[in-house]
Amino acid sequence: MAPFDSDRVVRAEFAATVVAHTEFVLSMAVAGTHPEVAETLSVTLDGAELPVRELAGPHGTRLHVGEVEAGVLRVAYEARVGRAPAALVDPLDVIAYARPSRYVEADVLTSFARSHFAGLAGVELLLAVERWVHERLRYASTDQAWRGGAEATLASGVGVCRDFAHVVLALLRALDVPARLVSVYAPGLVPMDFHAVVEALVDDRWLLVDATRLAPRREMVRIATGRDAADTAFLTNTLADVDLIELRVGAEAPELEPDDPNELVELS
Repeated sequence: MAPFDSDRVVRAEFAATVVAHTEFVLSMAVAGTHPEVAETLSVTLDGAELPVRELAGPHGTRLHVGEVEAGVLRVAYEARVGRAPAALVDPLDVIAYARPSRYVEADVLTSFARSHFAGLAGVELLLAVERWVHERLRYASTDQAWRGGAEATLASGVGVCRDFAHVVLALLRALDVPARLVSVYAPGLVPMDFHAVVEALVDDRWLLVDATRLAPRREMVRIATGRDAADTAFLTNTLADVDLIELRVGAEAPELEPDDPNELVELS
């Protein structure tokens, strides 16, 4: 793959056992908003190549869709990625991302949010919510992390990146700030995995916040964008069960500088 200015290299691969005929959707490719991408995608069943078709989703999201019979499904993706322009503001997105969603119960948390962040607005509010969630939650994997939404995460005080993101989203939407979840490749992330962060619409800019503070935001690479984690899963399947055997994610950038959580960053 040819080098780009300020390029980042991302990769992901997984293997899964498929028990019967299944239709699947992959969300692993970097978003089409990146003007410079050189990439490879391999999808096989028991070693034989499988055809997939690409579908375009919102905000440059690229989905790869296919069908598979019983066997071992393996997927490998790698890309070298240039910088993307700042995200545009669509009036319809302003409406969609201000509403509650499956894992973002903004309506339930409205009173809570108003009492905790009274008198704040704009950037000051955004940074206050990010800081509060960072200090309030402990990063750790739990069974609840894969089932519950923002309300359950607040009750437990524990979660992974998607749970931190859901709480930030719920508090912001409860305070009438449009906000959306973005799955990203995150150079410097420890432990390395697919990562979930938040874009919030403040002063006509989609500003990026990550309450886990586990990776520098300036090097993150957009994969998928949606209301919550239900819209951005790296694998979705129907018709039969799929059992994940292994998953490996990697992301590298030429230079990794410490992240200042008070700096205003847009995903590029």
